[in-house]
Amino acid sequence: MTDQSQTSADSPTSVRELLLDRLDGSDLTAEAWSLLRELLPDERVRSREGRAGPLQLRSITAAGWRGIGPRTTLELPPGPGLVVVAGPNGSGKSSFAEAAETAITGLNSRWEGRRSGDWQKGWRNLHSPDVTPEVGVELTVGEHGEAVTVRRSWFGTKVGEARTGVEGADGSERSLDEVVDSEALELARPFLPYSELGSMINGTLGGLHDAFFKLLGLELLAEFDGRVKDAVGECEQTIKRADTLTAQLRDTLAALDDPRAREATHALSGTRPDLDRVRTLLGGRAPAAEAELARLRQRASLAGPDLAEVGGAVARLRKAAAGAEEARYGSAEEARRLARLLETAIEHQRRSGSTDCPVCGTENRLDRAWAEQARAEAERLQAEAADAQAARQDVAVAVRAVHDLVQPVPVWLRGETSPLAAVWQEWAQCRDVTHPRELADRVERAAATLDDACRQVREDASLRLAEHDGAWQPAAARLAEWLGAAEAAEVARERRKHARKARNWLRPIIDELRDERLRPFAQRSQEVWQKLCEHSSVTLGSVTLAGTPGRGKVELGVSVDDMDAPAYSVMSQGELHSLALSLFLPRATHAASPFGFLVIDDPVQSMDPEKVEGLARVLDACARDRQVIVFTHDTRLQQAVVHLGIEATVLRVTRQPDSVVGVETVTDPVEQALKEARDISLDPNLPQGVADRVLPAMCRVAVEAACLETARRRLRDERGLGLRDVEERVASLDRTKTYVSLALLGDERQHAREAVERICAGGWALVEVFNSGAHAPLPTVEDRKRLVRRTEALAAAIRRSGDSEGVGGVR
Repeated sequence: MTDQSQTSADSPTSVRELLLDRLDGSDLTAEAWSLLRELLPDERVRSREGRAGPLQLRSITAAGWRGIGPRTTLELPPGPGLVVVAGPNGSGKSSFAEAAETAITGLNSRWEGRRSGDWQKGWRNLHSPDVTPEVGVELTVGEHGEAVTVRRSWFGTKVGEARTGVEGADGSERSLDEVVDSEALELARPFLPYSELGSMINGTLGGLHDAFFKLLGLELLAEFDGRVKDAVGECEQTIKRADTLTAQLRDTLAALDDPRAREATHALSGTRPDLDRVRTLLGGRAPAAEAELARLRQRASLAGPDLAEVGGAVARLRKAAAGAEEARYGSAEEARRLARLLETAIEHQRRSGSTDCPVCGTENRLDRAWAEQARAEAERLQAEAADAQAARQDVAVAVRAVHDLVQPVPVWLRGETSPLAAVWQEWAQCRDVTHPRELADRVERAAATLDDACRQVREDASLRLAEHDGAWQPAAARLAEWLGAAEAAEVARERRKHARKARNWLRPIIDELRDERLRPFAQRSQEVWQKLCEHSSVTLGSVTLAGTPGRGKVELGVSVDDMDAPAYSVMSQGELHSLALSLFLPRATHAASPFGFLVIDDPVQSMDPEKVEGLARVLDACARDRQVIVFTHDTRLQQAVVHLGIEATVLRVTRQPDSVVGVETVTDPVEQALKEARDISLDPNLPQGVADRVLPAMCRVAVEAACLETARRRLRDERGLGLRDVEERVASLDRTKTYVSLALLGDERQHAREAVERICAGGWALVEVFNSGAHAPLPTVEDRKRLVRRTEALAAAIRRSGDSEGVGGVR
């Protein structure tokens, strides 16, 4: 599979530049063009400064975690390639997948959304209560492959009571943010647990939609569309406010027996109010009187602090302050320092084995009881430090909340020497107070004082306004307010007209650019689907993004026998899993992703044999430039890998009593059988009876394994049989001769003597020995070695025959 993920999102042309090109080539009016140019956002570039570079997995380690008891490490081959981690259900293989995800992300997708007690308790291995739970990964970071270990360990009984540490190859402490890009982890997450394999395709795929938006650089499009939409909405609100004020003012003026009110009523009549007439009417007042009225109106509408809101914020501040004082035992850093000191002492005692104190020299001081007490104290200090840190954070939040309520002295009040200005200044100075209890007391007093002062000023100004000009003056004040709103509405009507034209032009451009950016991803999804579901009647067509981040969805074009159909209702479970993989892989293998690995857990379930073959091809294609680690209990994936001749590392996970988990590399079955036979043949102390019975059986296993490999390839390539039909044929073989016939002739019922002798002279005699179960005695080591050499030659000739007619001999 070619890397289709190198999309236009990575090209030098940014989304903003593409928009500007289309804008410059448009036939928009000058006003609409200027509006769009004004609202076009700046391009936001993600900073990669300080990031360590591409990541690959070297190993996964777990202890006391899920199905793994004593510490076990899953070593992984470096560099791109396919790794199949196989094992039966309950062997602990998925625990390794979850360990890698938890170590790097701090979360386990299997538990997300599950809050029941069983799930919350099931993270700790039941057979190893004395083992400190821990998961970790060794990563290679950057172009030079620097080794970095990320380890998450638990210091309490709850799943959240854990900390993550990062250590360089030289033992230095590192920050996780330096190694793992958290934003990239969200956008191009390299983990696909089985729990997500089904859940990610339910609903509207909103999370996937938002991730694609960010990966493709489409956030600017959504922001631009939102700005233009808001511009239209702001214009409409301005116009609506003016219309509302017009209706209200007409009623007010109609109730007044005043020539000015009647003049104003005429000015407001008709489809378009006469603004010039209103301006003339209001302009008849003396400037000084107008200024005084403006000052009085300002004071009549004066609003001080909201006492209820202030009271609530102050109460929360006092509560947070009390909590901080209660949680304080030294400082959080001091508690952590003491905890680290104790942990270092415990580690020293454990490594040295000495019970003598290295500081004061007291003998037998550092015994087991001391270690248990010190470990408990370290855990208590860590918890205490966390509590103190959280309490201080609560205080900081509460202080900010109180500060946010304190408003500065209004501009029009600054410079005055009035009592109100002095009271307000005292209120504003509360923002300078940081001590929580002092701040609470001062804010409470200042708010009450300011509220009382504002109330007195409002009452005085309202009284003087009422006395100023009788009934007309309030109407004139409202008329002046209306005039400002009406003038703004005139501007808004003109701007709305151009904004609507601009948005009508912009929407198809946005859809075009969005689809253009998404097209390589959609094509990649279709390629993956076609390989996974080659023989399915369901076709995956278009993959499009609808809506904007937070309110969007991924729309899938699905058809059955060329008839459009709802995606989820027509697909089998295996097809739904294939669809999930088709959507996951283009995102996870995006060229901008720093993750050079994928971890996929149990993707084979519910897939028929053809889909398993397709899955093997898809994984092989991804593994050409990435490390692809697949966990599965289903042997069909391993069979498909062998059947298709795909190069892969196969690791087998086994589980013994008490959650003792082992990992071994599964080698070539032919070479493995020959190696075991060769080892036995070289043992001079092997009893004659054992050699006569065991060695020929091992040699037969090697020949039959070579036959199976060649038969599968021949039936597949020459006969065009699918995996299911091939496996049915090989399952029917019962004797070595039938194995050879199927491998060399493609038909287990034919006689293969001539074919065997043609590729390996003397080989048929060996086949007859294996087929009958009879064998000549093997009295000497040389006889045994000769049997292994003959078997090796015959197996090699059979394997070569699958490619070309090789000729050799059995000596």
